[in-house]
Amino acid sequence: MGLTAGHDGGALPGPTAPAQGWQAPSAVEWGLYEARSRGDWPAYYDLVARADLYMMQSRAYVDANPGNTRFHPYWSPQTQTMCLAVYTGGMLPPPVADPVYNCYDLGWFAEAWDQNDPPYLVVNPGSPCEGVLPAGPEGRALWQRHSALVERPGLAQDVVHTLEMGGPRSGPVAFGLAAGAHINVRNGRYWNAMAYHGGGYRNEKRTLERWWGVTTREDWLDTQEQLLRAGMVSGVWEFVLQLRRSMVLDFAGPVDVDHWREAAANVVRRRTEAAAEPCLTADGVTQGRTVTAAELEGQVTGVQRLIGRIARYEARFRADGLLPEGGFVQSVEAWDYGRASGMARWGLAARLCSLQEAEAAVVRAGRLVQLNYRSWENFSAAYVLGRCLHFDEEEFGEWYETALATHRALTSDPASPWRTLPWT
Repeated sequence: MGLTAGHDGGALPGPTAPAQGWQAPSAVEWGLYEARSRGDWPAYYDLVARADLYMMQSRAYVDANPGNTRFHPYWSPQTQTMCLAVYTGGMLPPPVADPVYNCYDLGWFAEAWDQNDPPYLVVNPGSPCEGVLPAGPEGRALWQRHSALVERPGLAQDVVHTLEMGGPRSGPVAFGLAAGAHINVRNGRYWNAMAYHGGGYRNEKRTLERWWGVTTREDWLDTQEQLLRAGMVSGVWEFVLQLRRSMVLDFAGPVDVDHWREAAANVVRRRTEAAAEPCLTADGVTQGRTVTAAELEGQVTGVQRLIGRIARYEARFRADGLLPEGGFVQSVEAWDYGRASGMARWGLAARLCSLQEAEAAVVRAGRLVQLNYRSWENFSAAYVLGRCLHFDEEEFGEWYETALATHRALTSDPASPWRTLPWT
């Protein structure tokens, strides 16, 4: 039997132990269960107010009415009334083509509800953590009071959140998901949710369009493949890093920044000279591309400036513990591999791919990380450098500080996949 919360915080008696064989999918559902079990409805309401609440929607309706929401009530034998169901993140089924789930919060429901809507909002119906919340005027006032205390609904950012049930915690899929953990931990998502809903169907679609220009399945397939091939990492970044790596091997030791700059300038000049020479192709002799002296010096200056930026970032990384003393980044392909893991889940949440396709992409991303890096710390430093080169403009501002906070959470939390998943 479910519990009906009273306006004054009272409730019907609840169970004292979980249903046989039931395990809470995450800390959210366990917290709800415990509050319900002891009849602590103020605590239950607090937890609901902090949670992402997902509601089933028709995909065709959402696509046709992106700014609207439709309630789909169901008949409850328990209350003998119509009710509206919402679910916390750990209770969602795997994504399918239709229906979809959009994400809301308790404060939104308090504002959106009207007198013709059902008399109850039911959280996780049919589960041991179910709560039946009265939706009359007094009930909605209670929702608003608890919601007013919450600055940002949803899971906390820069904290490792794990699905205890419904998400892999070992094996190749888990490893691939851990490769995207920088993004998921930063955004307050379960790191191991392969059956991913994220911020809900509508929000995930908007985010993909805003940040990536991805609106169709073809867009997603192309972007996913580019990321898995590290095709979105700047070729100039990789050129200077690979040059230094070669120099380290040649000289069997650290490379001075001035030496690195000089070597890069020499390579750029030699390549420019070689490109200017005519060459024989299947179509005959092709004239080379000539570059003016000013253009050439501009390229050299740009490469040398980039080397300076990288050197300064790495010095800061060593000071902050992202890199060990004397450590350096060998490649920033990690930036694309981590985002490839994220793109797989985003595509699934936006219904641009199947669960099987997303899982295959996640496994591939994890394998590439494993082949190209030596440890989670090694991978993380490379990912953060790529992020900073792309966004930060050497300000060491939010783009850097948030990445550092995420790195520290993932490397210090005993429950982090970076602490529990073996590298090999």
